[in-house]
Amino acid sequence: MGIKAVVKNIPENKQPKVVYHLLKYYKPDILVITGHDGMIKKEHGYYDLYNYRNSKHFIATVKEARRYEKDTGSDLVIFAGACQSYFEAIMQAGANFASSPARILIDISDPLIVAKTIAITDEFKYIRIEDIENELRDGRKGVGGIGARRKKEKDLKQNS
Repeated sequence: MGIKAVVKNIPENKQPKVVYHLLKYYKPDILVITGHDGMIKKEHGYYDLYNYRNSKHFIATVKEARRYEKDTGSDLVIFAGACQSYFEAIMQAGANFASSPARILIDISDPLIVAKTIAITDEFKYIRIEDIENELRDGRKGVGGIGARRKKEKDLKQNS
C-alpha cells in the first residue's frame, strides 16, 4: 500500500515520557498508542480512572502528543487505547479515535484498520467511525471517535 510505518514497543507507563521526542523525530501524520489495559473491578467504576490498569498512561500520552501538535502546527491523527480502556477520558484528552466504548476486548488489528483507512483514503475525505465500523470486529462497541481527515499523499497515489 506504500504506507511507511515505524513501530516502537514501549511499556505503557513510559509512553508519555517518550512520545513527544519520537513525534519530533519521525514527524508522523498518524499516531497509534496502544498496549494492554483492562478494568480492575468488572462491571462498575466505568468513570473511575483508578479502575483501569493503563488508561491513565494512554491519556497522558495523548496529551503529550497534542502538545507536540500545538508546538509544531501539525495535523496529527491519534488512535489511543486498548482492551477495556477508559474511552471517554482518552477522547477528552484529544484522541481522534479510541477504544473501548463498551469496555470490551478489542481485536489486535482494530487500531491498524483505523490507521490504514486514514492513511489510504483519498484527499479531502473525512473518515468517521461509521465509515469503518463494519471492518472492525466489534464495530462501535470496540472503537469510537470523532473522525479525522484523510492522510493520503499525492506521491502515494502515483505509486498505487
